[in-house]
Amino acid sequence: MSAFDVATVRPDFPILGRLVHGRPLTYLDNAATSQKPAVVIEALRRYYAEQNANVHRGVHLLSEEATAAYERAREVVARFLGLTSSRGCVFVRGATEGINLVAECWGRTHLRAGDEILLTQLEHHANIVPWQVIAERTGAKIVVAPVTPRGDIDLLAFRGLLSARTKLVAFTHVSNALGTVNPAAEMTRLAKAVGATVLIDGCQAAAHFRVDVPALGCDFYAFSGHKTFGPTGIGVLWGRPELLDTLPPYQFGGDMIRKVDFAGTTYREAPERFEAGTPDISGAIALGVALEYVMPIQAAAHAHEQALLAAATARLRAIPGLTIVGEAAEKVAVISFLIEGGHPHDIGTLLDADGIAIRTGHHCCMPLMKHLGLPGTARASFAFYNTMEEVERLGASLEKVRRMMA
Repeated sequence: MSAFDVATVRPDFPILGRLVHGRPLTYLDNAATSQKPAVVIEALRRYYAEQNANVHRGVHLLSEEATAAYERAREVVARFLGLTSSRGCVFVRGATEGINLVAECWGRTHLRAGDEILLTQLEHHANIVPWQVIAERTGAKIVVAPVTPRGDIDLLAFRGLLSARTKLVAFTHVSNALGTVNPAAEMTRLAKAVGATVLIDGCQAAAHFRVDVPALGCDFYAFSGHKTFGPTGIGVLWGRPELLDTLPPYQFGGDMIRKVDFAGTTYREAPERFEAGTPDISGAIALGVALEYVMPIQAAAHAHEQALLAAATARLRAIPGLTIVGEAAEKVAVISFLIEGGHPHDIGTLLDADGIAIRTGHHCCMPLMKHLGLPGTARASFAFYNTMEEVERLGASLEKVRRMMA
């Protein structure tokens, strides 16, 4: 598809045709989870109806078919991330498990008392709490890079916090709360200059634009399938294969072993080393289908989303008493906002009555909200299947909310 036509893709998403409280669904909670195209739903059905068998362990036809489909999905993931090899692509339950895996396996192997872990104020709890836990275990210290009032990373401060003590730098590629796109390649380059290992939380980035992991230069990259038009309960942690092979396993059991004896056990290389037990086979296969659906339209879809962002920003700015929170120089199609006199939860409830689904609260970014002096925000987040008509529907409903709260 060389040009993007939202009217062409919307019928691919069955849920977009339903009514909510008697009104057409306007789904603007895509940063929390995306909707699924029919081809993904069909991939799940087809696996359980036609291929259901365990992978890697059987010599019968169903097992061979399931294994081929599962490993083909891994190859699709590699292409999606701009990689030439899939060996560093580990299937996990989501980015949260991927980050926990790195914290547990890399962190307890490499971190020592006095070492520093550099995070940013933009981080989701999933990229904070695992590092707090491993810091407590190892004696390492967490250091936090600030953001500007507009929501950009303070790159000068970030650079100043890097030192020979910095052993790990972990940051989000795109902020789920503000939509800020971090200069990930530059941040990685600065971290590498002091010898640090770099992990990037790619949940929001993978849903909006092409990710080129080799160009970023990081050591680990994680994203979740459910934010990228795939199923829940599946995600990917990519790690440099030569680095993954040096790490102890995260969990133990079938398929991650090379040989088991009561005298001792030896483990396989990555990615199997980190996929103990029966994996989410159907989820991995359907994630591959989702990524194949997205890749041909990704560039045009992103341009459409940016047009939606521009239109929605202008529409919301025109509403008296409404304040947009986070206006970074580079953003994806996420708008956090407040209305004078109204609590975010009340805004969300009133919009829901008009069939409009948004997210309200701290967005699993309580440290960021504390820094901004806010209890939370209302957040509208767009995907490529959203329309300009839905932007207007959001604006009109918010004007109604504003009048009720005045």
